[in-house]
Amino acid sequence: MTEVVFARANLLFPRVLRRDGALRLEMIGGADALHDPRTFELPIAEAHAAAIRESFGRHLLLRSALLPLCEAAGIGGPIDEAAATALLDPILLSGAAGADACLARAPWSRAVLVAHGADTARLDEGRMVEAVRTAGIEADWARAREDDADRRRVERGVVLAPLDAALLRFTGQYVHGATVPRRDPSAVDPELLPEVLGVVATAEQAVAGMRIARDPRRGPRGTAARDWKRMQGAAEAALRTARPELVEDAVRTVGFLVCAEAADRGRRDPYDVEAQAAGAEPARALTFSDDRDDEERWAPGNGPGAVEAFWAFVAERYGSGNDVFVLEDEAAGDGIQLMLSADAIARVRTVTAETPGTPAAYRVEYGLVEGLPGYREMVRAYVAGAFTALDGLARWTSDPAELEDWRQRASGSRQ
Repeated sequence: MTEVVFARANLLFPRVLRRDGALRLEMIGGADALHDPRTFELPIAEAHAAAIRESFGRHLLLRSALLPLCEAAGIGGPIDEAAATALLDPILLSGAAGADACLARAPWSRAVLVAHGADTARLDEGRMVEAVRTAGIEADWARAREDDADRRRVERGVVLAPLDAALLRFTGQYVHGATVPRRDPSAVDPELLPEVLGVVATAEQAVAGMRIARDPRRGPRGTAARDWKRMQGAAEAALRTARPELVEDAVRTVGFLVCAEAADRGRRDPYDVEAQAAGAEPARALTFSDDRDDEERWAPGNGPGAVEAFWAFVAERYGSGNDVFVLEDEAAGDGIQLMLSADAIARVRTVTAETPGTPAAYRVEYGLVEGLPGYREMVRAYVAGAFTALDGLARWTSDPAELEDWRQRASGSRQ
């Protein structure tokens, strides 16, 4: 027969049972193969049960010290009962010095103590019993996560001033720098909020007029990494100049914020804003194709404009082994071939055979392209002005070896 002798409102705390006349301590910790919590038991004495009932702080310290042993048991192993029972007397029955000394030797869960309100400064000093005097039954795990983030910053030599901390809380990146930033004024002390908004405004002014364009090579929602890097550099440089007292964590979070917002706006833009603004559409049919023989035909007045439709075609199909796309005017017998992973383009024109009945020949010329903006310019020009509109947009050669020489030189000049 089992009777619950004592349990706190928070059932994650070890509870005291009486089973067949003997006192047992039941605790939850670790997880099984299905990720469900595991339960363990230990034999305890009446004095231990009394201490657990009378002192919330000692109960909390015991829970903190038992959790690492539960986790060490793994998904199916037994708890180290000798190590667990060795914790009972010093933590529950000894004076503060004895409990502190025991916890200086044994592993314990700092997160549990901090979440329940333990004084972090006293924890750092090893004054464990004093630290839990401020603790309560309700757990605030956000407090524990922030404490862990602060400790990781200290390991990197970073100490946050109040404004630094406010900026990280404002963007939601106090705990984890990879979190997508957002604006949360409610997370900031009202006295610091005007200064926080002023810092963000400084970054916004530095990137005014800049945008992060869509990049079809990164999928339908992809944006241009080069644009992001340029905007981030401008925002962070402005902050380092205007607010040199800010730590790098704070500077980066504001730069990340303005870039993330610009990228979100960019995803709602056309693939080529300039083509959309021009509005003019060709009066001829065009064909799109890729390395996998996918093909799509575009006709005037049918759905989105030719430029937008072509880049949407690329965004849906670009990937490893499929990075060459063709835009062709079959009636005119010409087209362009975009080699999107090589910063290169080819233009192809059918050459009429001089002797009737002989196969047509093709004239192929190659040119280098300056990244995605260069590709957009080429596609825009070909769609709007046909083959002759490409003449002044690149240095053309019919020799692939010469193209490779240009590429090597261009690569060397960028290094």
